Amino acid sequence: MAIELGKINTLVVKRYVDFGLYLSAQDDDIEVLMPRRYTSRDMRVGDLVDVFVYNDSEDRMVATTEKPYAMVGEFALLRVNSVSGVGAFLDWGLMKDLLVPFREQKMRMIKGRSYIVYVYVDDASDRIVASAKIDKFLDNKIPSFKPYEEVDILVVQRTDLGYKVIVNNLFSGMIYHNQIFQEINIGDKMKAHIKALRPDGKIDVIIGSSEKNRVHELADSILSFMSRNHGEMRITDASSPDEIKAIFQCSKKDFKKALGYLFKQHLIDLTDKEFVKLVK
Repeated sequence: MAIELGKINTLVVKRYVDFGLYLSAQDDDIEVLMPRRYTSRDMRVGDLVDVFVYNDSEDRMVATTEKPYAMVGEFALLRVNSVSGVGAFLDWGLMKDLLVPFREQKMRMIKGRSYIVYVYVDDASDRIVASAKIDKFLDNKIPSFKPYEEVDILVVQRTDLGYKVIVNNLFSGMIYHNQIFQEINIGDKMKAHIKALRPDGKIDVIIGSSEKNRVHELADSILSFMSRNHGEMRITDASSPDEIKAIFQCSKKDFKKALGYLFKQHLIDLTDKEFVKLVK
């Protein structure tokens, strides 16, 4: 198996030198240096080690036991450490910063600011670089998700409608403001669930657990709230969405479903229109 640049590789310790270890893929003669500062005394010739492989300052492949904030094929929010005549250099968790060439910047990057970028290997130079023009790396496949399927998302931009996200490192998605019940920020990575696939190929997602789990978790929260308030509450299915969100951090739709679930379980009394009461 060939060594993959910009990825975690499982390599074999081939030989020791004064300045580190040489590693190679099994059944491959190409060797990669792991500098001494990343080695440990218990590493022996023939051992398998997991390392990240990237280019050093002289464009030679080197290995490290450190893990970058983003590998090749991934998106991340990274901070600009410096700007030079060739582009911006980002802190990606390794000794050598990650270059974003000027041609891959949507606007001139500024030192100290952070940007969402995509990490890839430039075919012309065979170097690992990053691009802030993330749209060209998205939606190149047809999504085939099922409703409420769990996905990984990266929050990339705030809009009037909500937050744009990247779904499973492949697709564009959106979380709408009226379905957000927790603090989120640009660069956050989290679990979400598919809500809908739109005709334009974009994806609507919701944060948190599946609808069934959300309703059950919310039902438990309602019971707990009522137990702390003498077995009743003034929040009903007639309350405003803002009032419900302020207390339970949920949508009115989920709240009504949770009340219905508790009523069917004979745990609450809904006969009083102004109060919800626990069944004694």
